[in-house]
Amino acid sequence: MAYKITEACISCGACEAECPVSCISAGDERYVIDADTCIECGACAGVCPVDAPQPE
Repeated sequence: MAYKITEACISCGACEAECPVSCISAGDERYVIDADTCIECGACAGVCPVDAPQPE
């Protein structure tokens, strides 16, 4: 189950820098995760100050 970034995202970019497979990018309103590339490691969730990345 891939991770998804919720509406809690404050667009700080911490998750993008932490992703080992570079599947996170800036979207129009918040960062987004490419579910097909996500390896479900949880690194993004570990660095997010608002707990926006959540398992889908």
